[in-house]
Amino acid sequence: MYTEIQEYLLEIGSKPISIERQKVLTPFREFVQQKLKEKKHLRLNFICTHNSRRSHLAQVWAQTIAIYFKLKDVYCYSGGTEATALNQNIIDSLKFTGFRIEKLSSNENPVYSIKFKDNVHPVIGFSKKFDALFNPQSRFVAVMTCSDADENCPFINGAETRFALNYQDPKLFDNTPQQNEKYLERTNQIANEMYWVFKPE
Repeated sequence: MYTEIQEYLLEIGSKPISIERQKVLTPFREFVQQKLKEKKHLRLNFICTHNSRRSHLAQVWAQTIAIYFKLKDVYCYSGGTEATALNQNIIDSLKFTGFRIEKLSSNENPVYSIKFKDNVHPVIGFSKKFDALFNPQSRFVAVMTCSDADENCPFINGAETRFALNYQDPKLFDNTPQQNEKYLERTNQIANEMYWVFKPE
């Protein structure tokens, strides 16, 4: 794994998580740890309305941290209730923490290669609906990363179960002096929480 990402995870993984957030995360963590203990495939589909910000952060960090802890058979995806585009501020935040990102197409919904380690398949990042053929169609876990998607999708076809983690949208700070700070804040939170979820017991 790239040195910058390893150093970032060593630091972010040591930060405490509030009791309030632990209560939200614990059912998800227990489910993940049980699957890992049973050596079963774990397919996680992180879902948000536009699949442009929070769901991508969760997908990328969950996949990266699973590899960091040498966990096998963990496959992470993301989707939305509609497709838009992966937001450039998310790309910039991920680059800041050490990912090597290449833009593979230049249409309205670009495709990105998001690498965290040489000789390991990158995360392929682009916006899509949660039920797009690129994503698993059955036996996956739906992880809702925003309250809007959670409320508007009471049923996710093919999901064996679902969890609501709900993160504040950094989009609220687009084109403000706080933009970079708030995107990095959300990046840090999601990385920290995925580390806590996946860290072996």
